[in-house]
Amino acid sequence: MPHPLRDGALGTYLSERIRPLFPGLLVAVLVALAAQFVAEHYGAPAMLMALLFGIALNFLSETERTAPGIGFTARTVLRFGVAVLGARISLELFLAIGWEMIGLLVLGVILTILFGVVLARFIGQGPRFAILTAGAVAICGASAAMAIAAVLPKDEKSERNLLFTVFGVTLLSTIAMVLYPILTGALGFDDTTAGIFIGATVHDVAQVVGAGFSISQETGETSTMVKLIRVSLLAPVVLLIALWWRSAGAPAEGPRPPLVPGFVIGFLVLAGLNSLGLIPAGIAAWLSSVSSWALLSAIAAVGMKTDMKAMLQVGGGPIALIVAETVFLALLILGGIYLLRGV
Repeated sequence: MPHPLRDGALGTYLSERIRPLFPGLLVAVLVALAAQFVAEHYGAPAMLMALLFGIALNFLSETERTAPGIGFTARTVLRFGVAVLGARISLELFLAIGWEMIGLLVLGVILTILFGVVLARFIGQGPRFAILTAGAVAICGASAAMAIAAVLPKDEKSERNLLFTVFGVTLLSTIAMVLYPILTGALGFDDTTAGIFIGATVHDVAQVVGAGFSISQETGETSTMVKLIRVSLLAPVVLLIALWWRSAGAPAEGPRPPLVPGFVIGFLVLAGLNSLGLIPAGIAAWLSSVSSWALLSAIAAVGMKTDMKAMLQVGGGPIALIVAETVFLALLILGGIYLLRGV
């Protein structure tokens, strides 16, 4: 009987499976590097740049040499990046902000998703798209959009909807990064309260950091901490969405989502280890960087896989939906802050 290791059969098998992925994977990484360069030197959002650069290279997703790696990056590298996000989460974050504010953040996630689903019915949008956009708005922008899309059944509009959602939340995050510090100043918020509002309402982590530290060091640290608590809600929300859709029955055009997605388990395991202090600070920081690069490469690949012509056909309904969800979350958090902190 042939031995795979001795006869080189295993190596040949792995080579045949892995080698075709390298060209497309390398292109996605190069696009991510270019996006990060532009972000660091010109202040543009890295996620948005990766998405736009990816769209410009759409033809590569149809090229035999690069298509397998681009698909792998948009799917597997994405899930890996979301899983490794768990290394940034710890129980200490929750204890630092207080249970009342945590309750407000959880309520914000739940009500924003419910609001999105209800509003979508009135403007002719499907529940899948509503959950995708509302989850992205409520939790952590592009990362949440990609994680939620991974557990929803696929149809012919899935990639277009994901691209629109990532583009929409990134653009709205950038607008909020400029406007929300002005708004908190006009409302007379102190540095801590301003940090809570920004961390609880701005979609993407990078824009939260930019908005918070543009006010003060204290605001930046508070907003980042609040934002990471929102990020920690990603795993349970994705798990609940997967379980709900599975119990409801997937549509005929898509397979049933997994009972418990592997990347959700990875996220929870890393968050648990970090909460127990079993991940050294240096390794946690390294894993955070790995997650950021994986997600940046994945969104570049998503851009490459999406036809811009299909994006332009999305219509006014989806735009109205994602803007309304953003405004709803901001007003809800604003009301909660006035109620809990007596601002």
